[in-house]
Amino acid sequence: KKQWPTVCSTFLSSNKPGFPKQILANKLEDKHLCNCCQKLLRRPFQAQCGHRFCSYCFNRTVRDGPQKCSACIKEDIFEEPTSILKQGCAFPDNAARREVENLSVVCINEGCTWKGNIKEYELSHEGKCDYMIIPCPSCKEQIRFNEQERHNERECPERTLNCKYCKEPFHFKNIKAHDEICPKYPMICEGCAKKKIPREKYVDHIKFCSKFRTPCRFHVVGCDMSVSSFLISSELSLPLPPPPALAPTLTVSTSFTPLPSSVGAALELQLHSEKTKVAELGRRCTDLEVKAGMFENVVCVLNREVERFATTMEASNRQHRLDQDKIEALSNKVRQLERTMGLKDLTVAEMEGRLREISGTTFDGVFIWRISDFTKKRQDAIAGRAPAMFSPAFYTSKYGYKMCLRIYLNGDGTGRGSHLSLFFVVMRGLSDALLKWPFNQKVTLMLLDQSNREHIIDAFRPDVTSSSFQRPVSEMNIASGCPLFCPLSKLDAKNSYIRDDTIFIKAIVDLTGL
Repeated sequence: KKQWPTVCSTFLSSNKPGFPKQILANKLEDKHLCNCCQKLLRRPFQAQCGHRFCSYCFNRTVRDGPQKCSACIKEDIFEEPTSILKQGCAFPDNAARREVENLSVVCINEGCTWKGNIKEYELSHEGKCDYMIIPCPSCKEQIRFNEQERHNERECPERTLNCKYCKEPFHFKNIKAHDEICPKYPMICEGCAKKKIPREKYVDHIKFCSKFRTPCRFHVVGCDMSVSSFLISSELSLPLPPPPALAPTLTVSTSFTPLPSSVGAALELQLHSEKTKVAELGRRCTDLEVKAGMFENVVCVLNREVERFATTMEASNRQHRLDQDKIEALSNKVRQLERTMGLKDLTVAEMEGRLREISGTTFDGVFIWRISDFTKKRQDAIAGRAPAMFSPAFYTSKYGYKMCLRIYLNGDGTGRGSHLSLFFVVMRGLSDALLKWPFNQKVTLMLLDQSNREHIIDAFRPDVTSSSFQRPVSEMNIASGCPLFCPLSKLDAKNSYIRDDTIFIKAIVDLTGL
């Protein structure tokens, strides 16, 4: 049973179903539709039941094994095994493909004026139309194909930017949060009004800024005065005054030495600085937690994809191993068939040779040998490539002597180079045990004049003492005959022995006494 090649191995593969019907400019015909996806045929294949499918649709249908043709079932013409879809039972329908590719179509995207045929649509317009609506990969907003670059650079809320201060990347929607934690973000001193102070250096600046005011260390108990940070820093560098001497009395003193005001102010400023750092670290931690959550989601998605890919790879490997086993089995079968075919060819050649021999065999002692391509064969004889030729065998009767002729077109022995030499050969036959030996029948050899005017004739009676006419012990005896049968000059001159580059040799064996 003839098997068609698989769709994928013999035709341009496609990973898409058919073309949308809406692009068709003229009337839709059912013969142009895929019986699976009901769209215009893409790379059409015809199943053995006669229904057509897209290459992609057919492969998807049969990838899990043979399936019943839904179109046959729908049309109530289901018939096994014709209506069973499987790999190898469909062939590329090139006629349908050319017919579909020449259908006139238009682009259905709003604003696009493109027109052409389906072949041009697939090659140069499908998936490339500037007016095609596509989702943004990041924010999923519907945009036109030709607006992707502008959207990605200016409009997409999920686009990634680089901070112009610290050069770190961040999402556009997090721009405010990043500005609040950016270590290079420019700040303005509230005291001296100095601008563009990086956030990471702001605390150091206000410690020594003479105009920056910080709340009094007693503001928690109601003091609303503000003091200079520079003065506080100066006081921190002064030595502490010695404690006052205690009165020499036995009573316990309830007085205490208060801390110098400069130390308190320094502690307040340090506390304020630490609170600022803590707030900044808190904002950074929050941002990192958000990023960590996003990365966890991405990792989860990637893990699922890896698992799915591993499953797919395992299935593909199993299928690959099965396919390799099938290929190996088929290769062995092909090699076996090639060996069988080789033996058959030898047998046929042998039988053809026997048939040619039988078809040219005579059983009445008369044999005519037709030698064509005389000029070429004579040149081969002169060059020594084929000096001698044997005729097919002929017989005196069905169970009589087996004989053949041997000719030298450039002569042999005394006739080499000057005469055509013709010899008679007795061959070993199946009925030799029933015949009289030695062979003693008169033999007449002739080169026929094709105008039937003057044949060249020579005859002889066998020498019964010669080994050439004894019962053969090998395939054939030594040839005996006429080395000077015909001068070559006679054949080179104008003659009627050679016509259409062909000569005829005739042998007659006298059957008297047999």
